[in-house]
Amino acid sequence: MAIVQTIPTTDVTKPRRRIVGTPAQWVVWGCVALFLIFLFGVVLAPLVNSLGQAWFNAWWPQGFPTLKWYQSAWTEFQLGQVIRVTLVVAISVIVLSVLLGVPASYVLARRKFPGKQIVYGLFLLPVLMPPVTYGIPLATALYRVHLGGTLPGVIAVNLVPAVPFVVMTMTPFIEQINPTIESAARMSGAGTGSVFTRILAPLLVPGILASCVLVLVRTVGMFELTFLVSGPTSTTLVVKLYYAMTAAGIRAQQQVDAMAVMYMLSMLVILIIALRFVNPTQLVARVRDEATD
Repeated sequence: MAIVQTIPTTDVTKPRRRIVGTPAQWVVWGCVALFLIFLFGVVLAPLVNSLGQAWFNAWWPQGFPTLKWYQSAWTEFQLGQVIRVTLVVAISVIVLSVLLGVPASYVLARRKFPGKQIVYGLFLLPVLMPPVTYGIPLATALYRVHLGGTLPGVIAVNLVPAVPFVVMTMTPFIEQINPTIESAARMSGAGTGSVFTRILAPLLVPGILASCVLVLVRTVGMFELTFLVSGPTSTTLVVKLYYAMTAAGIRAQQQVDAMAVMYMLSMLVILIIALRFVNPTQLVARVRDEATD
């Protein structure tokens, strides 16, 4: 007699996959992806073109890769001198803007006087207004005093938007520091100079570094003001790049792209070095902790 054993069957169904996110979120992520693709293309196109002989109707340029365009651009446009001038202008503007902006920030943060908001608003005008609107009258004044076309003139004109950046950055930092620290130091016999250099200066280091980063990026990338007052021996890298694209004569596009890549790499190196010493996400937390200790 055969025994038939029945095995119960279980209905095992795979869980359905749910689509994560709403349609609006997918649209946002799609726009972000398109932006990154376009940005990658804008950066990649001059880089690839600067490494090839010619690029017509093909995925890659002919004679790829080659560095002859970088060599010719460095020699023809005298980029060694241009980069040196750019660094001199940037360092000078950083030092002078900090020396002028930090005391002004201290006065705005600690003192109460009539018209304080008007003075603060005047500091913000060069940041809020387009540089050309005040750059042309400023350049005219510099040429009248024979500073137009010189390195001091380029430094002076870049100080106009740089000092407000320092004031905007340093005023909140100084306001967060407890004034009783200064009062205690004065009661112990410290003078104004000692209070500022030995008490406030260590607390203001994060804010000073942050303002230096802003001034550095702003000065190296400032085209309008520098273009209006620069001369043959005081041209920065961004102005030289403009001359390479618009000057009379015929030059290879690969040469201009090579110069653009060098400008982009210089800005990238500056940002990496600056962010190596300054972390923008921790600046406010650091100054708040130091002020409350």
